[in-house]
Amino acid sequence: MLKKLMLASMLFAQALGAAAGDAYPSKPIKFVVPYPPGGPTDAMARLIQGPLQAKLNTPVIIDNRGGAGGNIGSDFVAKSPADGYTILLAASGPMSVSKTLYKSLPFDPDKDFAPIIQISAFPLVLEVHPSVPVSNLKQFLALAKDRPGELSFASAGNGTPQHLAGELFNSTTKLKLQHIPYKGAGPALNDVVGGHVKVMYDILGSSVQHIKTGKLRPIAVTTATRSPALPDVPTLAEAGLPGYEFSAWHGIAAPAATPKPIVGKLNQALNEIFADPAFKKRWEELGTPIVGGTPESFGALMRSESSKLGKLVKDTGVTLD
Repeated sequence: MLKKLMLASMLFAQALGAAAGDAYPSKPIKFVVPYPPGGPTDAMARLIQGPLQAKLNTPVIIDNRGGAGGNIGSDFVAKSPADGYTILLAASGPMSVSKTLYKSLPFDPDKDFAPIIQISAFPLVLEVHPSVPVSNLKQFLALAKDRPGELSFASAGNGTPQHLAGELFNSTTKLKLQHIPYKGAGPALNDVVGGHVKVMYDILGSSVQHIKTGKLRPIAVTTATRSPALPDVPTLAEAGLPGYEFSAWHGIAAPAATPKPIVGKLNQALNEIFADPAFKKRWEELGTPIVGGTPESFGALMRSESSKLGKLVKDTGVTLD
């Protein structure tokens, strides 16, 4: 009898989930970006916003909730109703780094989210303000060693890819460039373009236009291969740091208990958007290939990156500023 009741309950829950998926969406969707406007995460959300509205025939509202390296916005989504009407532009920092970096985290990246889809795999670029008298890695290392304490690097916040790329660089080169955390990539990049901070390891998509207009000077990219967006810029490994490799990823996630039919509907809509050649062209101008795939493949990435980046935090001795 108990088994029959449990089976009936499970079938009822499945039927409710399917019904929810059929009726979804019936009101606006809040798309939370856990960083301020102006950075690469915000740019991706705004590029997706219009096509997703058209595909689902409902308004999609961008909600920027920056701070704490992406943790404030991520926590907001983790604690939101699991009905598909609040989704997160998930970033590798809060999803894979924060639980190692922070002693107390108000959400569990492994348990509090339902993965929907991976959307990016970004290279980062080591770049300097034009007032810094270097044009390649050899000159940069020589300057940093000759003038210890003079160079500092900006990041989007503690535990963000920009922060970890810089700490990995410090650890690899035995340098001590001071970390200056901001509340997002946009404010950090503005200060580097303005010359207030001289160095940044930034996600390529947000810096590429500043590089092309001469407002920033690229030294090298952090990935194993060169970026098509900057084909003349070497990798750090090519430039003299063999073995150095680092990238950032983003995806879309929802609160953990979001019904699978709703997750599936969002995943299908986004994969269809990503398959459009015009959208793909605009997306790749951000500096990253389009990814896509299943909720399961994005979930597997989140778990593997959590292990890898957590180890990086421990190995490099990164601590909160």
